[in-house]
Amino acid sequence: MSTKLLDCIEIETGDTCEYSVIWLHGLGASGHDFEPIVPNLGLLARPGVRFLFPHAPVRPISVNGGAAMRAWYDISSIDFESREQDSVGIKESANAVHQLVEKEIERGIAPGNILLAGFSQGGAIALFAGLLSEHRLGGILALSTYVPILEEVLPAINDANRNIPVFMAHGLSDDVIALRYGEQSRAALEASGVNPEWHTYPIAHSVSAEEVADISTWFKRQFGM
Repeated sequence: MSTKLLDCIEIETGDTCEYSVIWLHGLGASGHDFEPIVPNLGLLARPGVRFLFPHAPVRPISVNGGAAMRAWYDISSIDFESREQDSVGIKESANAVHQLVEKEIERGIAPGNILLAGFSQGGAIALFAGLLSEHRLGGILALSTYVPILEEVLPAINDANRNIPVFMAHGLSDDVIALRYGEQSRAALEASGVNPEWHTYPIAHSVSAEEVADISTWFKRQFGM
């Protein structure tokens, strides 16, 4: 487990923050990737929300010929169904997110007011870290993604975390993580007592304006706006 906190971009929507959102980018991106989304969410000044956009570590990615880039875990193959999952990398990144959660608690944010969000790889880590958190967090936003290491995650979800609000969204034409993999994760979660709010959009592996509007609505509900 890493002892050094991830470097993060921080944006606060009010003078006093009562909520925190830890938002994880996708493969090869950085914390700057979703930084521009904050003003588009139309959040009110109260309650204040602190957005943290951490940068993933730089690591070699096998499917890209070992080229180094920011990533939460390694990808060994484009064959989603047969590839071996990087369980070590996934768990290391989840632990790094848990450290950020603990830091926000130290800064005075209640665990139930901390939400995890992520796109693609980042969404996978948000789901893994949020569902297996020792704290019952305020919600998980998972975009264009799936639950990694399902066989380990599902039996380990405690009763409190089964009730966590989860927003899952996927593009109907996603050519990176096919829609069916998101649907499979959704079905597995539902069978385990987690009930995600599910959305699909006529897009590929991206985020649309309609999706941002739905994300805004969901966030406002969690923030009591």
